Amino acid sequence: MKIQMKTPLVEMDGDEMTRILWKDIKEILLEPYVDLNTEYYDLGLPNREATKDQVTIDAANANKKYGVSVKCATITPNAQRVEEYNLSQMWKSPNGTIRAILDGTVFRAPIMVSSIKPAVRNWTQPIVIARHAFGDVYRASEIRVEEPGTAKLVFTTDSGTEFVEEIARFEGPGVLQGQFNKDKSIESFARSCFEYALSENKDLWFSTKDTISKKYDHRFKDIFQEIFDAEYKARFDEKGIEYFYTLIDDAVARVIRSKGGFIWACKNYDGDVMSDMVSTAFGSLAMMTSVLVSPDGNYEYEAAHGTVTRHYYKYLKGEETSTNPVATIFAWSGALRKRGEFDENPDLIHFADDLEESVLQTIEDGEMTGDLILLSDHPDKKKLSSTEFLYAIRSRLDAKRAAAL
Repeated sequence: MKIQMKTPLVEMDGDEMTRILWKDIKEILLEPYVDLNTEYYDLGLPNREATKDQVTIDAANANKKYGVSVKCATITPNAQRVEEYNLSQMWKSPNGTIRAILDGTVFRAPIMVSSIKPAVRNWTQPIVIARHAFGDVYRASEIRVEEPGTAKLVFTTDSGTEFVEEIARFEGPGVLQGQFNKDKSIESFARSCFEYALSENKDLWFSTKDTISKKYDHRFKDIFQEIFDAEYKARFDEKGIEYFYTLIDDAVARVIRSKGGFIWACKNYDGDVMSDMVSTAFGSLAMMTSVLVSPDGNYEYEAAHGTVTRHYYKYLKGEETSTNPVATIFAWSGALRKRGEFDENPDLIHFADDLEESVLQTIEDGEMTGDLILLSDHPDKKKLSSTEFLYAIRSRLDAKRAAAL
């Protein structure tokens, strides 16, 4: 008998190879065991174009309604994609739109297996990246300057007072970008990080570049310190864990020399870049969990990587692919587990645990996709296609579920 779900899960479909894997994961690993109850949103680029990106907004609001969502990787179009997909405009990042609506913090952690050693040999424990999920370059306004002129930063208060700061004098063509953030969002970012550190019993590092950005980045530093001193220092001391701030360039050096086992909080773009660095150093971009936690207690699970375009073009030619689906599977398992926790559904929680254990056991047994073959030191490893890998997981999941009866 299939496991029943009490409340819908918000399902956000995506693009290219990950969209293909999304369908296969559901058919092979989820639907045989769970009577999936989802509210479906197609965030594939053609549908975002057809709806003028309203579907992305609707999906984010559905997440706020139901509390838990799972998202497939999506394309953030550039000029080449505009032409390829015949888009009316260069639509913004769906992740950026969703994060702007939900606010909160993205926590990303490597999925570790014993046969794949980190590229940084002294990393023996996971490094969790806590990425702020609001504002900065993802909500920036941009101007292409074509002729000489003066760039100014202008802020007008509701009472009519105007503040003007000259940015630069342009003698010829150039580009401008205006970024912003808000104290409220930075405060929720700080509290999310402190709460997560306490729940995981891990040290928390936070880094920006306040020596250069003396107002923008310095505001992040000040808010973190003020909230820590007022609300969290005693709790951290009681747990025996540490919070400290350092410049991001110093943090990078410290991270490389460390053994891991801590949470590294970063601003939005910094977290985007550093999570890719950490995941790649631990093994593969497809071996990293990612969850957005909003201050309202809403959760959005996703894979931290992109749509695997190169494999998608091979798939369209009818060629065999060996695309790693682990991060996407863990997005589903994470969302199902959280849905089970919210609905007090232990069967759903147990299934999520079994699914993740089956994935890891498959890799530990030496059966894996091409990206992991290059990294694994398993003595008897075997490269599987995307579909073969899913069925290898299925066989272990069947055995695990049967043994529990």
